[in-house]
Amino acid sequence: MENKPQNATFAVVVLAAGHGKRMQSDTPKSLTLLHGKPLVRHLLDHIEESGVAQKIVIVVGHKREEVMATLGDGYTYVVQEEQRGTGHAVMTAKDTLLETVDHVIVLYADMPYVHAETIQNIARTHVEKNATLTMATVTVPDFNEWRAGFFDFSRVIRDEAGNIVRTVEKKDQTEAEHEILEVNPAYLCFNTEWLWKHITELKDENAQKEYYLTDLIGKACEAGVTIASVSIDPKEAMGVNTKEQLELIHTL
Repeated sequence: MENKPQNATFAVVVLAAGHGKRMQSDTPKSLTLLHGKPLVRHLLDHIEESGVAQKIVIVVGHKREEVMATLGDGYTYVVQEEQRGTGHAVMTAKDTLLETVDHVIVLYADMPYVHAETIQNIARTHVEKNATLTMATVTVPDFNEWRAGFFDFSRVIRDEAGNIVRTVEKKDQTEAEHEILEVNPAYLCFNTEWLWKHITELKDENAQKEYYLTDLIGKACEAGVTIASVSIDPKEAMGVNTKEQLELIHTL
């Protein structure tokens, strides 16, 4: 299997700027140890194994010197001075990536289990479908036991033909939408021309006053552009925001 579609160029942007306040630790969340290795190192190893990325950009912020010293050379670092959401984080990488690659995949330092094969599959599907946006989705049998955390994820809404028509955040979901078992972990791949054109349209009109990258899904749906999807194993979408989640992910 080829690592990436021929003649297509990709960058992977890793969001690693967060404080991780809910971890109740002074250690940057991305450097929290999982099986003796920082969370972000697990992810970077998978990205490198995939062979997809011509460039890996790491967005750093909180204790950035410590993060950069731990991870070392071989990456492009950009600084998010203020943590104002995932959309804002990707905006900080714009100047670094403008006109250098065809497509950008966005992944998260605190979600360490995404497989190299999944990254390859996202990239390949994105090009084969000539998609503007490709997103990984997770389908669970229920929201019980270790899957309970997925209940807080946005739901993926499809039409009768199976096309994604929108996603709905938990706070906006109806009772019926709460029951939808396909959720969005926000592993996203964008055509860069479309991304840089529309990311500046994001607004911070929410309680957190943050710019959410996932708002671009709605913009893509409204514009009627091609949206592709890749179904992944739920365990690949497990993240670490709390000590309890770290303990849980250790067991998977």
